[in-house]
Amino acid sequence: MAQTHLGLNRARRVTSLLPLLRTAIPGPRSRALARQLRRYESRNITFISEHWPIFWERAAGANVWDVDGNRYLDLTAAFGVASVGHGNPHVIAALRQQAGKLIHAMGDVHPNRLKLQLARELVALTYRRNARVIFANTGAEAVEAALKTAAIHTGRPGVIAFTGAYHGLTYGALAATARNHFRQPFAKQLGRFITRCRYGVVPGKPPKNCGAVIVEPIQGRAGIIVPPDDFLTGLRRYCDRYGLVLIFDEIYTGFCRTGQWFASEHWGVMPDLICIGKGMAGGFPMAACVGHSPVMDSWPESDGEAIHTSTFLGNPLGCAAALAAIGEMKRLKLADRARQLGEYIQARLPVRGKGLMLGLPVANPAKLCEQLLQRGILALPEGDVIGLTPPLTITRRQLDFAIGNIAKLCR
Repeated sequence: MAQTHLGLNRARRVTSLLPLLRTAIPGPRSRALARQLRRYESRNITFISEHWPIFWERAAGANVWDVDGNRYLDLTAAFGVASVGHGNPHVIAALRQQAGKLIHAMGDVHPNRLKLQLARELVALTYRRNARVIFANTGAEAVEAALKTAAIHTGRPGVIAFTGAYHGLTYGALAATARNHFRQPFAKQLGRFITRCRYGVVPGKPPKNCGAVIVEPIQGRAGIIVPPDDFLTGLRRYCDRYGLVLIFDEIYTGFCRTGQWFASEHWGVMPDLICIGKGMAGGFPMAACVGHSPVMDSWPESDGEAIHTSTFLGNPLGCAAALAAIGEMKRLKLADRARQLGEYIQARLPVRGKGLMLGLPVANPAKLCEQLLQRGILALPEGDVIGLTPPLTITRRQLDFAIGNIAKLCR
């Protein structure tokens, strides 16, 4: 207990720290580790150059420390994951407590009780009632579960996806993902079940074999694109008219990121299936597909051999982390905080987006991200913008520092 209180007190002390750079960036230890990593990891994975990357050592709140002792301000939330702040003490305490009791259970054979608790919580947060959950480990797996669910429910394999879409890189999700950079090397192995339509425009009459529509309520990797206000409501009417399953990919936009628990709430639209992940478990790999019961119940009842499952489905550590993270989102009112801080940024920079899922259009996002790294600020390119998706616990002092540096570099 003393350790938990110590962790809480320490977290409070570091929540508003600004960058502090002690070496050239990247520092000598980061450079040495990058050279070693290149020897062992596939060269496709980690981009390594004279100016990139730094190797993380620890993190707290909106701060990250590298192996050279440099302290950074994180505007990425590590791909939008650290919504409740890096190293949130309540999430850490939940993980420690659970690890001391049970690390792994048999998710689809002999489950643990936390799987039930989290399933109940996710239903309450999304559909309130009359819904079911399929747990997953990654966002891409949640998308795969949604695509399978739609096919089982309708008996039609076709899916409408949109320009700019990013749904993950496993093969079903990759087929729905739009960007050719990811698709081209594997094009001959991808399924032919996707019809591509323009994002922001309700499609015309669907193909005969079409059973579903998958869409990001706000596109992330395409450049933080907010659709017209009538788009999602139009898609709901469209799917109802043609008997299609409407899938919202809320992996990036979910869990308070846009100023609502889920981005679809901005337009008051309920899909048939919701894919969630990223910020769900405070940094622990955890995801899910949550769906309205009439659609989800198209799956056959298990006869002892599930036709869709995985080894780590609903694992105890992930469930404990997610329950703690969701508790923190409620306690800290992070949806309200994301909305308020988003408005604060929008009054100072010409950004687009909602909440703390914002993008600043610039001529060369990758170059600006490198320049910001030299100033101790972590940012990532998202299409033609630099993404501003920090932990939802970031302070105004930290935001002012980031905004000031971005403004100077963009002059």
